[in-house]
Amino acid sequence: MGATVARAVRNFNLENRAEREISKLKPSLAPRHPSTKNLLREEMSRHPEVKGEITRKDDKLLSLLKNVYVDSRDPVSSMQAKDDGTRPKPKEFRLPKGHHLDENVTNIPKGKISIVEAMTLLNNHKLYPDTWTAEKIAQEYHLELKDVNSLLRYFVTFEVKIFPSKDKKAIQLK
Repeated sequence: MGATVARAVRNFNLENRAEREISKLKPSLAPRHPSTKNLLREEMSRHPEVKGEITRKDDKLLSLLKNVYVDSRDPVSSMQAKDDGTRPKPKEFRLPKGHHLDENVTNIPKGKISIVEAMTLLNNHKLYPDTWTAEKIAQEYHLELKDVNSLLRYFVTFEVKIFPSKDKKAIQLK
C-alpha cells in the first residue's frame, strides 16, 4: 500500500511538470570576463571574416563525418576462448620441501613458496647463516635471488625469550 501512495505522489501532475521543464529557456553561454569583452570586440572589428568562419559549416569535414562507421561487438566470453583449442603452457610445479607435508598443498609453482617453507627457510637462515645463504635458498626453493634477498632483509621469524624473574617464588621452567 505504501508503494501505491508513493507512486501516486511521484506521478502527480507529471505531464504538466514535464511540459514546464521542456518549455524553459535553454542555458546560454557563460558570460565572458569584462577584460576579454573589449579584446574580442577589437579583434572582430579588425577581422570580420573570423565571425563568418566560426559560423560556417565545413562541407569536407561533414562528408568525412558521414563516412565514419562505428561497429561494436561484445567481448568474447571465456567459454568460447577455451574452445579454441589453444591451451596455455603448463606451469612448472615442484613438491613441497621438508617433513611438513600438508594435505592441502600437493604442488607449488616454481618461483613461489608456501608459508611453512618461508618460516623454515627464515629460521634456517637465522640459525645457520653460513650454510643457508641467499644463493643456496634461491637454488633450493627455485626462487629469484633478488626476491630471496628481500625476503631475508625484510622478514624475520619470532623469537621467544623468557627472562628469569628476580622473585624467588617464580615457577622454574623444565
